[in-house]
Amino acid sequence: MAPEIAKGLKDVYLDKTKASFIDGQEGKLLYRGYNIHDLAEKSTFEEVVYLLLYGSLPNKKQLADLDAELKANRIVPDGIIQVLDVVKASHPMDALRTGVSALSAFDPDVNDNSTEATIRKGIRLTAMGPTIVAAHHRLRQGLEPVAPNPELNHSGNFLYMLFGELPDQETVDLLDVDFILHAEHGANASAFGARVTASTLSDLHSAVTTGIGVLKGPWHGGAAEEVMKMAQDIGNPENAEEYARKILDSGGRIMGFGHRVYRAEDPRARHLRDRSRKLGEKLGHPEWFQILTHLEQETMVPYRAKGICVNVDFFAGSIYYLLGIPDDLFISIFALGRIPGWTLQCVEQYADNILIRPLLEYAGEMDVEYVPIEQRP
Repeated sequence: MAPEIAKGLKDVYLDKTKASFIDGQEGKLLYRGYNIHDLAEKSTFEEVVYLLLYGSLPNKKQLADLDAELKANRIVPDGIIQVLDVVKASHPMDALRTGVSALSAFDPDVNDNSTEATIRKGIRLTAMGPTIVAAHHRLRQGLEPVAPNPELNHSGNFLYMLFGELPDQETVDLLDVDFILHAEHGANASAFGARVTASTLSDLHSAVTTGIGVLKGPWHGGAAEEVMKMAQDIGNPENAEEYARKILDSGGRIMGFGHRVYRAEDPRARHLRDRSRKLGEKLGHPEWFQILTHLEQETMVPYRAKGICVNVDFFAGSIYYLLGIPDDLFISIFALGRIPGWTLQCVEQYADNILIRPLLEYAGEMDVEYVPIEQRP
């Protein structure tokens, strides 16, 4: 009897988790039991980092201590800057992947997979990730990296290092929400990849490097960039219908719609929809939101009944674009928000580990006779 094959491991439960709960039919997402709507509108990224890593919302002292630890670990070693300069022509995700891997050479806990050490490493990687991305971006422009600013929060400091000027509070808050929305999302492809690496008892740096590599793929983390390219191709709201119809009639996909888990609207999308509109109006470029709205509320309406709804990437790209962030940095921002989630996934894997090793059903020839090379045609 042939084995049952679950292509893509669809609907297969790998393990139990306390990290996040996803109800794809209802469109519900919880981090450690807390609704994403409450966290996005009431919390900060630093609070969410604490929640994910330690399992509860912090009190004032706990939050202050974590904030101090994050700020104390923002500066990367000079050797990392040198590595980033060598690879300055590479894609930002390649640079982040290389930088995270290289950081293992400087981490005193690199081979300690205890929960305490893994959390310490996760905090350091969360703190240094923005420095790597910002430094690489400036180096490829022929500019000097900007040193971290201890007066700014996590999101504000990243924007400061990226652009070399103090960001306004509205922009900081906007990126903070984006980081929160991307912080954790179950056993998605990158988290699964990180767990596979952790299951071999390799170190957290290796696991996060795996996660970054998996996230880079356009079927996982690249949708926000593709959505913005699509909006630019459309150009004006009145062109949206014809453009989308040509893609759909040829069997193509409208990027930013559909999700492997969600059959209702991605609950994260609502928090970027209104922010995309307000930012566009503020900066005098409402056309991008208008194009996206036309696609969502007119062209794609018939597909909702098939479970193809807007996802978190749909409005994210327009926000990044309006903030002046280059499109090849979009996935890197996703990755920076996800480092705490990858860390928690690895903490859980290490705590109750078994080597992740699925099977493949062989479909090739059997018992083929070996022919010496002299006798081969």
